[in-house]
Amino acid sequence: MCAFRSSVSRCVQVLACACFITLSPPSRADSDADPWEGINRPVFSFNDTLDTYALKPLAQAYQFVTPRVAQDGIHHFFNNLGEVKNLSNNLLQAKFHSAGVDTSRFLLNSTIGLAGLFDVATPMGLQRSDEDFGQTLGYWGVSSGPYLVLPLLGPSTLRDAPAILPDAYANPVRYIGDVPTRNSLYGVSLIDGRAQYLTSEKLITGDKYNFIRSAYLQTRTFKIKGGAVKDDF
Repeated sequence: MCAFRSSVSRCVQVLACACFITLSPPSRADSDADPWEGINRPVFSFNDTLDTYALKPLAQAYQFVTPRVAQDGIHHFFNNLGEVKNLSNNLLQAKFHSAGVDTSRFLLNSTIGLAGLFDVATPMGLQRSDEDFGQTLGYWGVSSGPYLVLPLLGPSTLRDAPAILPDAYANPVRYIGDVPTRNSLYGVSLIDGRAQYLTSEKLITGDKYNFIRSAYLQTRTFKIKGGAVKDDF
């Protein structure tokens, strides 16, 4: 469940970043990065069907019945828990300034922000990082490898797929002893992440598989290189 939520979060980020990254039609480079397309497409179809008939309706119902202020509070709460993952990976990347910002954000939002329900750090100029172990591996020179679509977990690469596990251990929810509470938080975080995706998915045009593959690969390159992406045109 934790990994599933992380995957939904990545999908949200991919499509949100598509607003800022110019996406060309599926290129030869994308095709070269996807030698397992014959396997990936059926897995993608399975995930998409499951989402269409299960997760998406839950997210839509959640948005319909939950006041906007409550949705924002829930989203801030889980973002605040995510600061632990951001901090861990910034330390592993030797980005000590960013790690300090992550620490400050977590402390401020956990106290003044009432356990993270309010994001008081961003208005203070402390911008949120978005780091994961796949980015850490990429930062130290590990190549992405072929594009990969995981059952339930969605878009990934040969490098990013196993990196989901270390990030799962950086989620504080994992260490809650009460199983019903822990599973309830996993469920709410999953629905919250999918609800964020409801708006972003409107960006999809053309072949959905190709669009998400292109967006995912370009977004990962953009993040790992810190925004310094070579323009091939």
